Amino acid sequence: MKTYGLIGFPLSHSFSKKYFTEKFINEGIKDHQYELFPIESIKSLPDLLVKNPSLYGLNVTIPHKVAVMPFLNDIEEAAEKIGAVNCIAIRSFEGETYLKGFNTDAFGFETSLKPLLEPQHKKALIFGDGGAAKAVKYVLHKLNIEFQVVVRKAFEGKILYSDVTDELLQSHKLLINTTPLGMSPNIDTFPEINYNILGKEHLAYDLVYNPLETVFLIKAAEQGAKTKNGLEMLHQQAEKAWCIWNNIL
Repeated sequence: MKTYGLIGFPLSHSFSKKYFTEKFINEGIKDHQYELFPIESIKSLPDLLVKNPSLYGLNVTIPHKVAVMPFLNDIEEAAEKIGAVNCIAIRSFEGETYLKGFNTDAFGFETSLKPLLEPQHKKALIFGDGGAAKAVKYVLHKLNIEFQVVVRKAFEGKILYSDVTDELLQSHKLLINTTPLGMSPNIDTFPEINYNILGKEHLAYDLVYNPLETVFLIKAAEQGAKTKNGLEMLHQQAEKAWCIWNNIL
């Protein structure tokens, strides 16, 4: 039995187990299983690997996408540049466990974002600056889209939510939420900006996919903005992870 899984904490929001379990059933993939491993500290990873010798691959989610990197034997170039890992291929060589890190968030985000981009989407506001935001910034750099990062605590090069003026919202037509705001079970939370400024030229993209319609997206849609949740990104990065785990590249 080959085992794949997801590490993070908490994992109550995740659709990954359902996605892969259905994939195994629908595609007739036997002797495979996908499990959730809610570990609060990344220091628990070595023990998890010892207790689960059938593990062939892991997805990594909040809050371990950056902290997991020192535990890996190798990291692909893109993930190194991004500074975050959300996929790990696990192999055994001569009794030793070998871990290689990848970032499939960037692939999933770019693939789902590009069809929605219009000429006015030349500047973006990114809400949050965690592991997922690193992949988003990597993609925006690649697509030549300027961006400003918005955070809760002051940090060099970033601005606070209180600094997001109406003028800034008018000039930045692409809004991307990379934070857990709005994620189940805290579905009433959202990036605190002046949604009244948004209009039909805006695109609001939320990496959250549970619930499918967050308050962030609802408020943006009420002003005529186009919206996109993170479900397609999840599917795209999940399929990319599957290819990595099985060397289908």
